[in-house]
Amino acid sequence: MQASEVLTAANPRRNALQIASWRHFVGFLLIGTGMVALGLLAQHAPTGGGAGASSGLLARHSHAIHIYLAAILMDWLLLYYCWVGVHRSGGNLKTLSGGRWTSWKSLATDVGIAVPFWVLWEGAAYGVHWLLGASSARTVDSLLPQSLLEILIWIATSITAGICEEMAFRGYVQRQFHALTGSVVMAVLAQGLVFGLFHSYQGWKNVVVISLLGVLYGILAAWRSNLRANIMVHAWTDVWSGWLKFVVWR
Repeated sequence: MQASEVLTAANPRRNALQIASWRHFVGFLLIGTGMVALGLLAQHAPTGGGAGASSGLLARHSHAIHIYLAAILMDWLLLYYCWVGVHRSGGNLKTLSGGRWTSWKSLATDVGIAVPFWVLWEGAAYGVHWLLGASSARTVDSLLPQSLLEILIWIATSITAGICEEMAFRGYVQRQFHALTGSVVMAVLAQGLVFGLFHSYQGWKNVVVISLLGVLYGILAAWRSNLRANIMVHAWTDVWSGWLKFVVWR
């Protein structure tokens, strides 16, 4: 009997939680390592003039649409990577998402959960930002949408992030960590950290904020056993934070 078979026999429950091979999961983490490296380069690369958050590639609004489209492509590629690993183990998109709505009642239930969760999410984001103080890192604030075309593409980017990032981090990473550790709590915390590190291009303070908010998303996913409310909240939050709140509060 091989070592892997012994592990399976010793802990069949943990093996049942695994949705892709460990080699595939390591590959995902290596992708994350590359994202961290790119984030550090984005924060420390020469700007060619000026300093701070108002200079460099991340602050050139002329690049906004290109960056939106690149973000959409990267999110779908990340989801595709997760799907490949799950598919090879006999799963599908339902394995990652937990399933779709089966009735108007289930849709209404998820909306009823998503709205107060978003209020909690916004309050937590504001509180953590207040505790940490303003970030001195280069930001993407100046890349937020201005023209109608940019707004439409930003909405598409936000919806993509809601679908792809929730399936990748809460649907794939969290479940793999659950299988690895045997603990829902450890899985929620670990995926939150990985989620934050994938956003390292926004600077370390935002990594802390996004990690903590990723933990909130993880708690919601663990409670609901599906990602329907997660996807709605995530997409809406990106639309709100990146565009709509500036229209409402200006």
